[in-house]
Amino acid sequence: MRRMTTETGVATEKIVATERPWNVVVWDDPVTPMSVVVLIFKRIFGYSNNKCTQLMLTVHHQGRAIVWSGQRERAESYCVKLQVAGLQSTIELDD
Repeated sequence: MRRMTTETGVATEKIVATERPWNVVVWDDPVTPMSVVVLIFKRIFGYSNNKCTQLMLTVHHQGRAIVWSGQRERAESYCVKLQVAGLQSTIELDD
């Protein structure tokens, strides 16, 4: 909530709605080697080797992992880049 002052000097409150973030989800597949998944995450997101490995292991053990969250347009862009690289990915609205 933001407090604003009108031209008459009366303080009003304006509620600013924030948009919920979109999640980029990578799904497990039996084809892509784990080392390749790590390299794809590093190339697309610029994450550290440890973070990429952790995300890859989450995908492997849990069947999916949220690899990025933020604005819808950027989430869509990342999703397409992951798909072009051969990974199964989708976007979903964050809970």
